[in-house]
Amino acid sequence: MKPAELGTTVPLDFPVENQRRTALARSLRFDGVPKLMGIVNVTDDSFYTASRAHDAEAVERAVAMLDAGATWVDIGGESTRPGADPVPVDVEAKRVVPVINALRRARPSAFISVDTRRAEVARAALEAGADMVNDVSGLRNPAMMEVVLNAGCAVCVMHMQGEPGTMQSHPSYEDCALEVTEALLSKHRTLVDQGHPAELIVLDPGIGFGKTQRHNIELLQAGKQVGGEEDVSLLWGVSRKSIVGHLTGHNDPADRLPGTLALACVAHHAGIDMLRVHDVEAHVDVLKVLRPFTTSPIHRAE
Repeated sequence: MKPAELGTTVPLDFPVENQRRTALARSLRFDGVPKLMGIVNVTDDSFYTASRAHDAEAVERAVAMLDAGATWVDIGGESTRPGADPVPVDVEAKRVVPVINALRRARPSAFISVDTRRAEVARAALEAGADMVNDVSGLRNPAMMEVVLNAGCAVCVMHMQGEPGTMQSHPSYEDCALEVTEALLSKHRTLVDQGHPAELIVLDPGIGFGKTQRHNIELLQAGKQVGGEEDVSLLWGVSRKSIVGHLTGHNDPADRLPGTLALACVAHHAGIDMLRVHDVEAHVDVLKVLRPFTTSPIHRAE
C-alpha cells in the first residue's frame, strides 16, 4: 500500500453522530476511576517485547483487552521508543489498517484509537473504523491537524521534545511542567478555535518523550495541573516505562508491572482521566479496589 493509495480525504459522512459523540466524550473522562486504553503494538521493536503482535494475533489481543474491561484499544504500527528509527508510511499503514478493519468488524461499537504521527496513516485508519488519532508528535504536522479537524474525531495530543531517535539525548527545560502545560494548552486552543469539539480532545504530557527522569517526576507530581485551569481530559502513558524502572530499580520492562500499578494508584488519586496500559486485567482489578475510595475533592462527579 503506497501513501498515494491511502486516500486524500475523509468521507463526508465520517463526522460522528451526536449519540456516538456523546459516548466518545464520556469515554475520555474520569468516572470515579481512570478509563483504560489497552496497547496493541503491531511492530517488531516496541520496548516491551510481550506487547508486540501482528495480524490476527493483534486483533485477538485487542478483543481480549476490550473484554477484560478496557474502554479503548490503541493500535500502533511504529515504535516511538527512544532511539527508534522511523518506519516507512506504507509499512506502518499495512500493519495497522487491516487490524483496525478486522477489529471494527469484530467489535462494531468498540472505541478504537490509532497511534500514529503520519497524516496518511491516520486518514486511512479513520476510514477503516478508528475513532481517535493518538499523535505522539502533538499535531506538529499541519496535514495531521487538517485530518483531525476534517474528521471531527477524538484526538490525543502528546507532548514530545525532539524526535524519537534523538529525544533523550539532551532534554532541557527551564520549567518542565509549565512549558509542557503551555504547549499542550496552546494546541488545545488551536483545535477549539478551529471548531473541533473540546470534549473530544485528550492531552498527554508525554512521560519519557524528551524528558529526564526528574522531568517525568515533575510532570507526574503536577497531575491535573498540566491541564491548567481548563477542565481538559488528561492521559498518562507510564506503563512499564523507564520511569518505573528508575523508581524501582528494575531494568527489564517485564519486571515493572507492580511499579506500573503503583502509578495507576497515583493517577487515580490525581483524577487523571485515562491510562494507556499493557496489562488491562491487572489494572481493572486495581481500579475495582480503588473505586469505593474515590473521596478526594479532586475527583470530579460526572
